[in-house]
Amino acid sequence: MSDPQITQTTQTAATEDPRATTTATGLVERLDQGPVICAEGFLFELERRGYLTAGEFVPEVALEFPDALRTLHRDVQRAGSDIVEAFTYNGHREKMRIIGKEELLEPLNRAALQIAREVADEKPGNLVAGNISNSNVWDPDSPDAQREVRGMFEEMVGWAVEEGADLIIGETFYYAGEAEAALEIARASGLPVVLTVAPMAGEQMRDGVGIVEVCQRLEQGGADVVGMNCFRGPATMLPWLRQIREAVSCHVAALPVPYRTTDAEPTFFNLTDDNGVLVPSPHGRTFPTALDPLACNRYEVGAFAAEAYALGVSYLGVCCGASPMLIRQVAEAVGLETEASRFSEKMQNHFMYGDHARLPEHIKGLGDSA
Repeated sequence: MSDPQITQTTQTAATEDPRATTTATGLVERLDQGPVICAEGFLFELERRGYLTAGEFVPEVALEFPDALRTLHRDVQRAGSDIVEAFTYNGHREKMRIIGKEELLEPLNRAALQIAREVADEKPGNLVAGNISNSNVWDPDSPDAQREVRGMFEEMVGWAVEEGADLIIGETFYYAGEAEAALEIARASGLPVVLTVAPMAGEQMRDGVGIVEVCQRLEQGGADVVGMNCFRGPATMLPWLRQIREAVSCHVAALPVPYRTTDAEPTFFNLTDDNGVLVPSPHGRTFPTALDPLACNRYEVGAFAAEAYALGVSYLGVCCGASPMLIRQVAEAVGLETEASRFSEKMQNHFMYGDHARLPEHIKGLGDSA
């Protein structure tokens, strides 16, 4: 895919929902035919649902509450996600050591992969993704730390292959070196690879490599899809996507957080809330548990998806802060109809703001003063 401009043919195909008739089975084939939606952000959503501890953010839910994980997978699947991503984000050896449960590492990974496979098989055409991500212990100056991280990636990718994953997603890397190591190990699986980076504040990765440059390196290293996920909201991710789309010829991914980041506060880690907070978070930051007033509305997320797709970005989703409703908004913004579209808004029937003939005028008239 070399032309970054969306074509009329692609727009028409998207409106007709190519997923309903496509015979393509692989990720790249699917992307060649139209948009592919991937739901991420399970850490935040399952914490909101009461199945995961904020701060630790370890996905024990796959072992402790597998039905809750199945339900979330199915909810985002109905909302339009084409990829069932195994919930192994932060399910690596170092995180398990921190919470004193290293012995659960392999059972957790295999359970998450098996649940993903089960849910994907319920809907023909869905793909299962194994997942590796930022380790938070990578050190560009420490060969020992790098070997340790590579070992963590190798075992997780190995389990994903054994459990029948269709692709590997490597995500949320803020060190270029770690992203490249993840790509090398994921590529060795023989499966398609999506590799997305998550730059923190500034215009480069934490080891000094440019954001666009690392995406070029990842394409040259064999990634099938490169791009960005997490940390940045629509406003501070989109400008980089424009540059990435122009600089690479492979497919591009965009999975922002649904928060109103700005040039002054480009990531959600240090967003300030100036709206008269009555009870601030006890840890002194809005991230990660007091971001609610800073969330994008569904229309902002949909506008981002439409604009990114118009740039030629075909792999789309939402990361931390996502909900099934937002995944549906992304899918519909690029012309796809989902199972959950049956319940898309019909404000014409709202008792106060609608225009249905049966709605009493004296009730509708209350709208401006309600």
